[in-house]
Amino acid sequence: MAYTHRKPAVIILEDGTLFWGRSAGLEGTAYGEICFNTGMTGYQEIFTDPSYFGQIMVTTNAHIGNYGVKEDEVESENIKIAGLVCKNFSFKYSRPGADGSLLDYFRDQDKMLICDVDTRALVRHIRDKGAMNAILSTEVEDIDALRQKLSKVPSMEGLELSSKVATKEPYFYGKEDSTHRISVLDLGIKRNILRNFAERDCYMKVFPMDSTLDDLTAWEPDGIFIANGPGDPAAMTNTIAEVKKIVDSGYPVFGICLGHQLIALSQGLKTYKMHNGHRGINHPVKNLLTGKGEITTQNHGFVVDKDDLLANQDIELTHEHLNDGSVAGMRLKNKPVFCVQYHPEAYPGPHDSSYLFDDFVDLIKTHKKQPQWQS
Repeated sequence: MAYTHRKPAVIILEDGTLFWGRSAGLEGTAYGEICFNTGMTGYQEIFTDPSYFGQIMVTTNAHIGNYGVKEDEVESENIKIAGLVCKNFSFKYSRPGADGSLLDYFRDQDKMLICDVDTRALVRHIRDKGAMNAILSTEVEDIDALRQKLSKVPSMEGLELSSKVATKEPYFYGKEDSTHRISVLDLGIKRNILRNFAERDCYMKVFPMDSTLDDLTAWEPDGIFIANGPGDPAAMTNTIAEVKKIVDSGYPVFGICLGHQLIALSQGLKTYKMHNGHRGINHPVKNLLTGKGEITTQNHGFVVDKDDLLANQDIELTHEHLNDGSVAGMRLKNKPVFCVQYHPEAYPGPHDSSYLFDDFVDLIKTHKKQPQWQS
């Protein structure tokens, strides 16, 4: 994609609907599943979240780019969304602490950015018709050719994407002399999850997604964490089989988002693609164990089948989404394993759910055995 003067741009949805706008300076074409996020802040964290890989993001907040970007406000090494659609794009930023503009950020990473779109109408359409594939382009002279390209874009359902964003080599995070050691199965992890564990005196070794239980336990961890990530969990058959071994290992296990879904699949539960998913920083969840409500950060297009969960006597529903009653968390009754569908690290978002990291550390303490590395 080349950086040019702002040009007319088109958004073509899979159902044939067209929306028009203008490029913010990047010329070209991008495609993926189109979705929307209702957060009013934290756009840089959203754009760099690996769970959004392969998706076109529509922001419902009217102004995007007004506070620029900052180097330490990222959740991965680069932008993970396929493209951005917004209403009013701020070419200038006003935050004194910013390291640069959002425009330069997208331009440097060669990502499509389309503004001046009626995002209210677009979001209402997605909300009513459901998430679907779309194509963004400044090549507006041949709409039929763009439709042909769009018809070849694979559906998110049945698509494995974690291998595109997970680490290829193991790495360490935190202080080596920390009290607790956690093996992390990376499926597209957000950096702030690692930060939250490090703040709780944990040292982590992050493993590639194709790592085995033997790989994860050879380091002699105190617990195992299964990360978030993109794509359809049901398509990850090899990972599901390995997660079953992890769950059966007796180690304390915690999963977030995709990790939560894989734990469910490993126990014979089903997952399914939602109509338009949960993506935002104000989703209400009820903790059924305490009766307390939480405002949560969420980002998922697949969910665990609630009827399957309730029919399984070995699994307990622990958290419920209050808008639609969907599964937001669960735990295994006979194993030290629990997981949630939402994001307690909350970057961006409220910190109502940060106690879940404390719960995992407490679970580790309860089940901790004296490992060889401390002998």
